[in-house]
Amino acid sequence: QVQLVESGGGLVQTGGSLSLSCAASGGTFSSYAMGWFRQGPGKEREFVAAIRWSNGNTYYSDSVKGRFTISRNNAKNTVYLQMNSLKPEDTAVYYCAADSTAQAMGVMTFPDAYEYWGQGTQVTVSS
Repeated sequence: QVQLVESGGGLVQTGGSLSLSCAASGGTFSSYAMGWFRQGPGKEREFVAAIRWSNGNTYYSDSVKGRFTISRNNAKNTVYLQMNSLKPEDTAVYYCAADSTAQAMGVMTFPDAYEYWGQGTQVTVSS
C-alpha cells in the first residue's frame, strides 16, 4: 500500500521560505509522477507542481513559477517542494500526491489524475 507523508509546513512571514518533504513508501516509484497541490480556506484544491520520477521533468502552475521548486531524491523516495518569496495567498494546506501511470503533464494538473494522497501539511504566510 502506497503511503505518502508530508512534513515541513509551518508559519512564515511574507517573503520567507519553507521546504516541504513528501516521504513515499509501499511502491516502486521510478515510473510514478508526483505532484503537490494546495487548498486554501474556502477554496478548491489547486495544482502547484509536478515531477516525473523517471527523468525529473517538472511542471508548475503560473502562480508559483519562479518561486517554488519541486525535486526528488531517488535514494530516499522523497519529493521536495522548496518555496521561496512566500506570499499570504500561498497560505493553504499542502498535499503530496502520486500517480502510478505518470500521465501527460497537462493531465497532472488535475487532482483526479492521482491515486494516492498524503494527509497534508499547513503552510501559513503572515503579512
